[in-house]
Amino acid sequence: MAKETVEVPITGKIISVDVKVGDAVKEDDVICTLESMKMENPILAPVDGTITEIQVTVDQVVKPGEAIAVIEY
Repeated sequence: MAKETVEVPITGKIISVDVKVGDAVKEDDVICTLESMKMENPILAPVDGTITEIQVTVDQVVKPGEAIAVIEY
């Protein structure tokens, strides 16, 4: 199976994590929500698959390129 790492696109703070390890996701499902510059930005699954890792928590400040989750497909 292949793996896809979902990365942080912009600096901000994680305000919700909407999936957990083992969850099946479809392309464009919301994985988490990132607040940046007072705007809420949903982070979407790029592929259909299963969440195998979650590497962020609520209230965590993140920077571009950091891993959010890993999806196995």
